[in-house]
Amino acid sequence: MPDSVSRVLSASQLATLAEVGEERTAETGETLFEIGDETYPFIAILEGEAAVLDGAGREIVRHGASGFLGEMNLLSGQTVFLTAIVTEPMRYIAVDREVLRRLLFEDGSLSDLLLSAFIQRRELLQQRQGVGIEVLGPRDSEETRRLLEFARRMRLPHSWVDPAEDSEATRIDPGDAPLVRLPGGIELHRPSNGELSRALGIGLELAPREEVDLLVVGGGPAGLGAAVYGASEGLDTLVVESTVLGGQAGTSRRIENYLGFPAGISGTELTSRAVTQARKFGARTATPYRASVLEPGGERHVVKLEEGNEVAARAVLLATGAEYRRLPVANLDRYEGLSVFYAAGPPEGHLCGGQRVGVIGGGNSAAQAAVWLARGGALVTLLHRRTSLSETMSHYLIAELDRYGVAVRDRSEVVELHGDDERLDAVTLTDGTRLPLSFLFLFLGATPCTDWLGDSVTRDSDGFVLTGLDAGADGLLETSVPGVYAAGDVRAGSIKRCATAVGEGATIVRFVHEHLSSAATSHR
Repeated sequence: MPDSVSRVLSASQLATLAEVGEERTAETGETLFEIGDETYPFIAILEGEAAVLDGAGREIVRHGASGFLGEMNLLSGQTVFLTAIVTEPMRYIAVDREVLRRLLFEDGSLSDLLLSAFIQRRELLQQRQGVGIEVLGPRDSEETRRLLEFARRMRLPHSWVDPAEDSEATRIDPGDAPLVRLPGGIELHRPSNGELSRALGIGLELAPREEVDLLVVGGGPAGLGAAVYGASEGLDTLVVESTVLGGQAGTSRRIENYLGFPAGISGTELTSRAVTQARKFGARTATPYRASVLEPGGERHVVKLEEGNEVAARAVLLATGAEYRRLPVANLDRYEGLSVFYAAGPPEGHLCGGQRVGVIGGGNSAAQAAVWLARGGALVTLLHRRTSLSETMSHYLIAELDRYGVAVRDRSEVVELHGDDERLDAVTLTDGTRLPLSFLFLFLGATPCTDWLGDSVTRDSDGFVLTGLDAGADGLLETSVPGVYAAGDVRAGSIKRCATAVGEGATIVRFVHEHLSSAATSHR
């Protein structure tokens, strides 16, 4: 286990924790927490030592004086994945989980230390066999693949066993597969994503019918921005997300251009901070719940969920985002946010000056990005799979590519990425050509997550939600239905930037207050 995981607290940080926690002692051999526990306190060690073990009793790491125990499940409420045993008599400070949450808002340096350590520890656990949940199911099972994808997106430590390749697993009744073994020994047969999530203590379980002021559908940057500002301004706010809080941004290895983080911030850390902040103000987050129907109403709009629940809200924000088409190549996620991007603007132009850059796509957006990057000093190659750009690109942009020295490769597709430490240095094409490239920009299109809306709100020809004048609405972010808003990538004409999405999400809170005030006046 890297030394960075065994970070230590300063004397002043220990003193701060002592003010809000309880000093305790433990003897050698005593268990501080164990696999399957629902929760545990944050433990800051004053004297002594503790070892952290996996399910097989193998030691992962030891923490001594000024060290601390815990990883992301301490904040998320997930079931405990590890066991901690005292190896030398200990004197330590125990801080209740909810007390720790509040403290992290008040102490910036402590927050930075703990959050970064927790996130890094979780990432390392994801790479370790024998930690977390175990999925037993055949390789060709769609249900098995669904559970594995859910575990990956939830960043759950997990392992997979194919019954055809394991003698013990072959004894599983095919009708029970896939089977999921939870930390602590509980078994689930063919669980839904929601059943697995709630069995692990993740997320809120909704009542059959909920009534709120503001329902946010989608937990990406726009949705979380609305949750923070809505809850902080007194709105009873609920966020429902069909997969994992954080959206596309949450999967990024590093967001380099987010205001206030000159060294960049990972999508995981940004999401963790935003969720913690939203919950601090009283916003509730429920995952995974998928919206299936929007029924506009008078005083309240009703959103029905696939799980059978329904939410009646005085205002609704649609923040379901869009799914960007990704390259079907291995290890793409290692480079996203660091060397692979889905939009090009001033920050990226500055980053790529004097670098070899590949732009993939044959549409106008790809051409505009290629020209922008070339004007900033990048050596740009545009790759597309068609015979000629004239099939998909405006003539004037083809001329611009030539004017600014953009190299164009027809009938070219990337099949492999090469690089170290999440930094790209080359790609291989279908014909075997290896191109030295330091950055890739993907303009393969995006599909908005709006099919579930049907005709309830007005959408453009591509499915993106229309707002403002385009929707015949008064408010800038209001849809064709009063009291229903759209923000972030799902909105037609939005700027595909994380910071912009957060800003739009925050902005709708003002419109919601105006809408509710107007509705209250009309009913007097």
